[in-house]
Amino acid sequence: MGKLNYGYRKITASKDKPACAACDITHGGLHLDETVEWKKVKEEIASSGNVELKQLHRDEMGPEIKQFVEAKGLRYPMVLASDQGTDYRLVLNNDELTACGGNAQQFVQKLRDKGVFSAPASL
Repeated sequence: MGKLNYGYRKITASKDKPACAACDITHGGLHLDETVEWKKVKEEIASSGNVELKQLHRDEMGPEIKQFVEAKGLRYPMVLASDQGTDYRLVLNNDELTACGGNAQQFVQKLRDKGVFSAPASL
């Protein structure tokens, strides 16, 4: 039922208020598979050596993350960071993800701009 709901929201959503800005970045909208661009970005992030990327739907989040999101009144989707799975902090909010316009390279640049990671020397 969740995918049908998302599909409806995706079809009826405007560009400035997408159904899910994170899905636009990772899957290009209604596609079931991750985009090639997103797979490259994940490899780039992993090769930085200092960041572990975890993609979680809201129903996959543990109670600690849910509690943080609720306490801060955050809107989905978002990007959070933590040290060793504790001390969560907001990195990118819903509006910042929407501003990426579904572009995975813009997403990774925003992470760099926020100091979340830096590109490996070979890039």
